[in-house]
Amino acid sequence: MSYIDSYYRRTVASLPEIESLQDDMETSVCVIGGGLAGISTALGLAERGVSVVLLEAERMGWGASGRNGGFISCGFSQNALTLARKYGEPRAQQLYGLTQQAYDLIQTRIKGHEAGIKEPGEGTVTASWFDDETGIRRYVDEMNRLFGEGLEFWPRQQMQESYLTKRYFDGFLKQKSQRFQSLNYALHTADMARQAGAQLFENSRVTQVKPAPGANHRWRVTTPQGSVKAQHVVYACSGYIDDLHGKLSRATLPVATYVLLTEPLGDRLESAIKSPYGVSDNRFSSNYYRLVGDQQLLWGGRVSMFHPSQEKLKSIMLKDLLSVYPQLEGIQGEVAWGGYMGYSVHKMPQIRQLKPGEWCCQGFGGHGMVTTTMGGELIAAAISSEDDEYLLFKNFGLDYVGKPFGPIIAQLAYWAYQLQDALQVSRFNRKHKRAGRAYSPCAARPKRWPMK
Repeated sequence: MSYIDSYYRRTVASLPEIESLQDDMETSVCVIGGGLAGISTALGLAERGVSVVLLEAERMGWGASGRNGGFISCGFSQNALTLARKYGEPRAQQLYGLTQQAYDLIQTRIKGHEAGIKEPGEGTVTASWFDDETGIRRYVDEMNRLFGEGLEFWPRQQMQESYLTKRYFDGFLKQKSQRFQSLNYALHTADMARQAGAQLFENSRVTQVKPAPGANHRWRVTTPQGSVKAQHVVYACSGYIDDLHGKLSRATLPVATYVLLTEPLGDRLESAIKSPYGVSDNRFSSNYYRLVGDQQLLWGGRVSMFHPSQEKLKSIMLKDLLSVYPQLEGIQGEVAWGGYMGYSVHKMPQIRQLKPGEWCCQGFGGHGMVTTTMGGELIAAAISSEDDEYLLFKNFGLDYVGKPFGPIIAQLAYWAYQLQDALQVSRFNRKHKRAGRAYSPCAARPKRWPMK
């Protein structure tokens, strides 16, 4: 299957064809899944001298890895301060530190190839949808104290000068973050894995994994045209696991999310955005966006169980954009697309050994550009040298996500998050009314879920 139409497909450097598996093979490790988790695992193993075969059902980076928002930063889908409260500060620092190491490793891996992967500018601004200066300052101080992130608090005047919207109050800048051409990055790391000795196969959907007869191999991984016998198998399918592995499937919630690429905005952009940074907001149901190409906005967000048409999706995402920047009324969407993220109940990666020789590296929950590199390194080190650092994730297990009702649960949760955002705005409204202060009109936001 070819790549979906997206900003990344339209600006990809090249799309090398990789052959499908046609024979029966033997190897030390078979990795299932050619997204960033699987590619990073194969690369980490090959760099350590381990024989590895990777099988991808479609194309390298075909899923979330090659069609996401392209934000590169440290941390997890789960809030780092929540981890500190639940597991203690030392444990949270260890976990967060692994993502910081992975961030640095990514910089090493793209050295000399930045022009095709790393997009201009660094830094991401998180904008507060709520009038809560004290809370934002506290968060910035705690993240800097615990994790050395160097976050920079932005008062509302600075926010208002940078982003011409009534939706935002205070915010903060995370300087240590970047924006990538995601598909180019996925294909680059796949090429690195091949050069290191990994054998990669596309259009090779795994149909069955069973114990292998005999003493030389534990597993036999079958595709329609061939098979792989291996001592270890690594599942790195996440939101695309389907029914390949029952336990992993029941612990993975595939959640659809969407991205829009606008037409070139030219001088109109100055009426809305005067800052070069990527942006997200601090709602539960947040938007994120950045500038790309010819003065275009790449606008992402939403969580859904629905799959609207291309034109309907453009309309939906443009309404979201205009709810923040109404002065851009009349702009058009160039292309919009969706894809699945793999979520776990605890919003942390599932990195573990399921049984001897059976591993998983999945569940990055929309925050996988860095954590997939981390996960691949942990699994590679565990297999190659019995390193047990992956056990830092032992508390984040394969909790049941409610299938077959999981997508419905996800949709209800998203609506609940929207309601929680509205209630929080209402709470601040009441607080400021009692204090005799005016508040932003964001409590009167238009309905943002027009799909039927």
